[in-house]
Amino acid sequence: MKMFINVPEVFLYRDFVDFRKSINGLSLIVEQQMQISPLTGNVFVFCNKGRDKLKVLYWDKTGFALWYKRLEKDKFKWPTKLTCESLTLSEQQLHWLFDGFDVLGHQAVNYDSVAL
Repeated sequence: MKMFINVPEVFLYRDFVDFRKSINGLSLIVEQQMQISPLTGNVFVFCNKGRDKLKVLYWDKTGFALWYKRLEKDKFKWPTKLTCESLTLSEQQLHWLFDGFDVLGHQAVNYDSVAL
């Protein structure tokens, strides 16, 4: 199922969010903490501390839309080990997140030498 069409970018906000926040509170996070205009048409993804709920915020040229998903028996694979505040996902990675997969996969490993 294609949920979004012609999305410029998908941004995942890494920190957990108080889910009492709705459109106004989430758009302030986008604008003030992520330093991106929420009016760009980009998709912004947020997760609660329990990792069983997602909120997806986007502007569709006529107003904000807020999409909410709650898992009944599982948790989303949220990238908690990253140090950056947000990251950009492809639309495919967004669908992987919805489907329960780790969107980052393996991280690159860099060594100075092959000697152990």
